[in-house]
Amino acid sequence: MDLVLRCLVLFPLVVILVRIVNRRELSSMEPFDVVLLVVIGDLLQQGITQNDYSVVGAAIVVTTITLLSLATAYLNWRFTRIRTTLEGEPIILLQHGRPLEHNLRRQRITVAELQAYARQQGIASLERVAYAVLETNGRISFLTEQ
Repeated sequence: MDLVLRCLVLFPLVVILVRIVNRRELSSMEPFDVVLLVVIGDLLQQGITQNDYSVVGAAIVVTTITLLSLATAYLNWRFTRIRTTLEGEPIILLQHGRPLEHNLRRQRITVAELQAYARQQGIASLERVAYAVLETNGRISFLTEQ
C-alpha cells in the first residue's frame, strides 16, 4: 500500500513539472534535456520504490502508474477545463511575418529557432508566414499567406 501512496503523490507532481518545464518535442530537445529526463526518471523510481526491489513491488508500481495515466487520459478527454490545464492551448508565435516577442520569450524560443523550423517545412522566409503556432504537442505549425 505504501508504494501506491507514493505513486499517488509523485504522479501528479511529475504531470505538473512536465507542464511547467516546456512544450518542446523530444526530437528538438538538447542532449542536456534528455539526460535531465533520465535523471528525473531514476530519482522518481527511487522515491517510489525505495528499497523494494521485488517483482510484486514493481508490478504494483507499474500497475498504479498505468492506472493513473489512463485516468488522466480519460479526464483529459472528458473535461475541457482539465484538458486545457494539462495540455495548454496553442500559442501564436508569429503573426503576419512579425514575431510576437512576448510569446517567444515565454516559450523560450528564439527567432533563429523559429526560422530553422520554418526552413524544415520548406518556408524560406518568415515574412511569407501569416501565422506560426506552437501547438499543444510541441510542434510548430506555419500558415503561409496566399
